[in-house]
Amino acid sequence: MSSLSLAVRDSSTMLRRNLLHARRYPSLTLNLLLTPVMLLLLFVYIFGGAISGGAGRDTYIAYIVPGILLMTIGSTTIGTAVSVSGDMAEGIIARFRTMAIHRASVLIGHVAGSVLQAVISVVLVGAVGVAMGFRSSGAGVVEWLAAFGLLVLFALALTWIAVGMGLVSPNAEAASNNAMPLILLPMISSAFVPLDSMPGWFQPIAEYQPFTPAIETLRGLLLGTDIGHNGWLAVGWSLGLAALGYFWSASTFNKDPK
Repeated sequence: MSSLSLAVRDSSTMLRRNLLHARRYPSLTLNLLLTPVMLLLLFVYIFGGAISGGAGRDTYIAYIVPGILLMTIGSTTIGTAVSVSGDMAEGIIARFRTMAIHRASVLIGHVAGSVLQAVISVVLVGAVGVAMGFRSSGAGVVEWLAAFGLLVLFALALTWIAVGMGLVSPNAEAASNNAMPLILLPMISSAFVPLDSMPGWFQPIAEYQPFTPAIETLRGLLLGTDIGHNGWLAVGWSLGLAALGYFWSASTFNKDPK
């Protein structure tokens, strides 16, 4: 078999392994999925009336759902960091190193499985949003395809970062703590309120981070509003984080264990 065929075969095996783990131990995935759902319910039904300034719950749910969808990706990837750290601590990664398998397939299996779980989680949270009254206005086939592509690309970027966090964490608890910024950053972005409603000193913190341009781009695609330069920024952030996470993860994984 060619090197490419071996890589595809071994990566598929590792992907199946990680999906089986997720199916057998669904509690972690469900717990991480509950966070964005609870925030969606809380902000729409409890805080929505006050935050919207009288614009109405329908207007606010249209504003908040894109941010919640991207927060869902950040929340899901925490499970990836925990899973990778668990494999390292249990010694299965060390065993894989001694086997005649494609070396990169171990990480590729984790990444592919996590991206797939992130997409499924986004669909489920999106369904909750639709049940609560969210409607996409002004989005055609092209906009929906672009929105899906952005979600997958952003999930890929955060997953590689999460894999790196899992590899350098000594245990699952540390991996979960290290990955917390992936769910905290959306809280200080434009996910819940517009940037111009924040204090002036805080606006740069919320603006110059990866989640805000991604949220604004997804919001523009789904609602038909202006995207401006946010589309390029979202793609740039995603590609940059994906490259950083890949090289970080690969270099850490390839180090000889002490």
